[in-house]
Amino acid sequence: MRKLRAVLIEDETMFRQLILLTLGKVKDLQVVGEFGLGKPGLEYCLREKPDLLVVDLMLPDINGIEIAREVRKAVPETRILVITAHPSERLPAELMMLGVSGYVDKTEPIEYVLSAVETVRAGGMFFASRVRGKGGAGALLPSRPPLAVPLTEREQEIAKLVAAGQMSKEIAAKLNLSVRTVEKHRANIMEKVGVREVASLTRWCIQAGLIDS
Repeated sequence: MRKLRAVLIEDETMFRQLILLTLGKVKDLQVVGEFGLGKPGLEYCLREKPDLLVVDLMLPDINGIEIAREVRKAVPETRILVITAHPSERLPAELMMLGVSGYVDKTEPIEYVLSAVETVRAGGMFFASRVRGKGGAGALLPSRPPLAVPLTEREQEIAKLVAAGQMSKEIAAKLNLSVRTVEKHRANIMEKVGVREVASLTRWCIQAGLIDS
């Protein structure tokens, strides 16, 4: 397996070292760049195009969301894992809209970073965080914000099957449709939702509440 080239952007020195030690436990992963500031880290990512970016949300010079936005736009194949000590209920939805693959609260066990990296590496999504509820207890952040669904019932049915990894031939057999009809539905779904690949459609389906994360 080719080594996963990772970049870490984290301004807190001790936490950065802790994450580096944690990433060092991931098989076939190499940290090719580490930065305490966002701008040089962003420039490096745009130039070197790493496979994985682990970035803190709150940096002294530039917001982690802006970094994620720029990297997703210029290097869409780079998977992004966001870490933060300031979770909010709106954040998961915002990150999903950006195409971020994972999100870990710094107050969670450091092992969560390991799980997140392995999940993101396999093409999945990992969202783990807690926020204080009105009663004071920690509650898992919702990962399924409301979203308007511009698809017909049949399109929703096919979108869920596509997001589940089923091929057009399988979907056609399951729904008693021709492969050509399924392909036409898939094209219409992608156009309506505004995505071009299955991973992005899966994120959209999760956000729209069509499937569970």
